[in-house]
Amino acid sequence: MSAAAIASASPASHRRILFASLVGTAVEFYDFYIYATAAALVFPTLFFPSANPELQVLASYATFSVAFFARPVGGILFGHFGDRMGRKTTLVASLMLMGISTVLIAFLPTYAMVGWVAPVLLCLLRFGQGLGLGGEWGGASLLAVENAPPGWFYRYGGFPPMGAPVGFIAANGFFLILGVILSDDQFRDWGWRLPFLASAVLVGLGLWVRLKITETPDYLKAAEKAPPPKVPIGELLRDHLRPTIAGTIGAVACFALFYISTVFIIGYGTKAMGFDRETFLAVELVAILFMAAGIVVACTLADRWKAGGGGVLFIGFGATMLAGLAMWVLIGSTLGSVFAWLVCGLFVMGLVYGPLGGWLPSLFPARVRYTGVSVTFNLAGIIGGGLTPLIAETLVKQGGIGLVGAYLAGAGLLSMVGLALIGKASLRKA
Repeated sequence: MSAAAIASASPASHRRILFASLVGTAVEFYDFYIYATAAALVFPTLFFPSANPELQVLASYATFSVAFFARPVGGILFGHFGDRMGRKTTLVASLMLMGISTVLIAFLPTYAMVGWVAPVLLCLLRFGQGLGLGGEWGGASLLAVENAPPGWFYRYGGFPPMGAPVGFIAANGFFLILGVILSDDQFRDWGWRLPFLASAVLVGLGLWVRLKITETPDYLKAAEKAPPPKVPIGELLRDHLRPTIAGTIGAVACFALFYISTVFIIGYGTKAMGFDRETFLAVELVAILFMAAGIVVACTLADRWKAGGGGVLFIGFGATMLAGLAMWVLIGSTLGSVFAWLVCGLFVMGLVYGPLGGWLPSLFPARVRYTGVSVTFNLAGIIGGGLTPLIAETLVKQGGIGLVGAYLAGAGLLSMVGLALIGKASLRKA
């Protein structure tokens, strides 16, 4: 199909494109979050036996970090094929890799069964998850943004970020239901495996939708003008180094805020504060709705406001710093105080996450855009998210929750620096 034909696609086609960009990232983040939840709740005792429970938690969070180091590799790998062969085929491959890795986790033996082999296998599959996710988010964003009509770039680009709260609700909702119907022993022995098995159904849905979409007009226009780059990552670093650095630093706050307000806070609330698992997951499920609201508000403002996505991100990064400082005040000894901070923190998360779906693609030309978005987003994941649960767990033991807040405020400040490096950017075209 020609670029002109795709550009004039019917509203029904656009709905299918947006659904494909949403469902793919929802499936990916569902897979990612069920691991994150299990890493906080059951993996410490199942895969990392130790006389010290604190060391068990730290070891479990360390495996959580493995995927973040795999993600830039996946970003380069899938970005290479996404810029050379097209968005559609690459998105299908990334979803399959993520899905297969997740389903196989359901069949893993525990440490009690096979000893040290168990955590090694867990790390290998975690690496596979990260590799697949490394190519997913960037491609899904391009699928949406490169099909967007004028004036709708950020709202279209907000669909992949919206997959995060959708996937989170599905993952934690599943764990919450299991916690209600199963005893603690049943959940620990076999119940935790069910969300990983259920991923197969969701991956099948995502593949079915993505196989029906067409290639994006921006990619086709770029291919008509010149042959695709032989080595996209080389061209990116040679000709677009500044936006690559700026985009990476600019996305750091998003990861730090999210993984503090989800992965770290679940472990902190259930272990340090003593709340039961089901109650705390229910609180998270309600609070995550404010993240979805933040995404909608941010993307709408980015399209309608003269300052665009950069202006909204500037406000979001400032609010991230305030959210970090608010941890000193809002998170006390009650569930209500934790909920109050989560509502604020996750709404701010929407402000810094939603516009990234349009802002990062705007930094790069179409011929290296898949690689550029994937590399920046996933490198930011290492800096802002990969070690964050581990660092936060260490900080809270050294000096209390206030140190975690200071760490978050620093991430917001760092992202402001990244935003200043690039300034206001408008969407580039092929």
